[in-house]
Amino acid sequence: MFIMSPCASSSGVSMWTADQIARLCYERFSELPRRGKPEAGREWTLLAAVLQLRRGTDTDSVEMEVVSLGTGTKCIGRTAMSPNGDVLNDSHAEVIARRGCLRYLMQELRGAVSGQESSVFRRAEQPGKWRLQPGVSFIFFTSHTPCGDASIIPMTDSQDQPCPPVRPAEAHQETGEGTEGSGSVKRKATDQCEGPIVKLPHVEERWTEERQPEDRGDTKESDPPQSDFTETPAESVSQTLEPELKIREDTDLTQLDDGLPSPQVPDVHRTGAKCVPGGLSDPRCPGLGYHSTGLLRVKPGRGEPTLSLSCSDKLARWGVLGFQGALLSHYLQEALYFSAIVVGKCPYSHKVMQRAVVTRCCHVSELPAGFSVRSPLLLQSSLEFPCSRAQTQRRHQEGQGRVSPCGAAISWCNVTDQPLDVTANGYKHGVTKKSLGTAKARGRELQSYWDYKQASQSYQQAWQQLRRQAFPLWPRSNRDLLLFD
Repeated sequence: MFIMSPCASSSGVSMWTADQIARLCYERFSELPRRGKPEAGREWTLLAAVLQLRRGTDTDSVEMEVVSLGTGTKCIGRTAMSPNGDVLNDSHAEVIARRGCLRYLMQELRGAVSGQESSVFRRAEQPGKWRLQPGVSFIFFTSHTPCGDASIIPMTDSQDQPCPPVRPAEAHQETGEGTEGSGSVKRKATDQCEGPIVKLPHVEERWTEERQPEDRGDTKESDPPQSDFTETPAESVSQTLEPELKIREDTDLTQLDDGLPSPQVPDVHRTGAKCVPGGLSDPRCPGLGYHSTGLLRVKPGRGEPTLSLSCSDKLARWGVLGFQGALLSHYLQEALYFSAIVVGKCPYSHKVMQRAVVTRCCHVSELPAGFSVRSPLLLQSSLEFPCSRAQTQRRHQEGQGRVSPCGAAISWCNVTDQPLDVTANGYKHGVTKKSLGTAKARGRELQSYWDYKQASQSYQQAWQQLRRQAFPLWPRSNRDLLLFD
């Protein structure tokens, strides 16, 4: 599906809007078959997509097309990972959408190399290399703030808090000074905070395996519904940074059931993504001090740690290395970058998104030719995904069971060979244990996957610089998991 939009103003700023991007993605999702979609009123999911823009050279319009779309909230634990390349380790919507985009680009590149006309690629100046056609660009859309650092968002005064307010009585209980029968709870050694020691519920501890802790860990079920948040204007591309949330000296007081006042502590949304080992950790202090910001994080897994970095971290990485990956870099003269990232209606902070996706890597230098640090346009739409958790909670009816994330992940891309895939727990829909490790489970055969990735010298050099200067704690992939044929 294409949509025509005015191309540019006299100042050169694109005139498409965030709402147009979101609407196009939601419509593409609605056109897909029912298989893999959430059960209405009971299941929710997240959506991400990649859109291709083609700007006319002598016309005042731009064509926008969804070329890849993914849904999903799951991520498997490290013991479930397969060395045969037949299991998806990370099925978050953002990762699924990017994978589908790579399939689309490979199809377009194959056509260009074979002499067919391509609307995406043209021959580059460097022999054997290709580059984008003039006027072609790509936009990344996600229906919800990416998990990890971008989801650590300060809550406004009008929003309910995900944790109870700090109460003096609870502080006494923590130090064993409470009233008779209250008991005492020892503070974990990792919680090093100034001021009174206050017990806060640990998010990770509240999520049992039954509640699937590998589900998308940006905001927990204790968070307020997404509809309670003030909409972010999206019709203008000139978006300004929101002011810092400040703790007022004259702290607001709320009345407790016993009539005693208690300070209302400003808070942040929680992320289930955990800090990578070897560096700083979350102090879990009350309110704004619960999380450390700007850190690499791994996604929660099914009762065990995972090796998958958060979507915030991956978007930051793509902003330096490009989203094309190591394999396509063999054939491209320049890395491919998203010109804009659009987020649907949900808890969102432009400043936090800027920090998580752009600022953490803006100082990286000494990159090889074809790579650079890019700062995509960051926008939010006022349109909410119909299958979001908030929408599902509104439509939930008694007798449907508890609201839960959808277990399936959908992958669609604009290719001729098997454009639609549905997976569950990392496996293709319909694949049995007997067929694991076979061509049926893997789909298209790959040869020397590790060797091909390592042979992309410029990409690996750029990745080395990014790791050295910005992400030294980024976990290295287990080579044994990348040696499949």
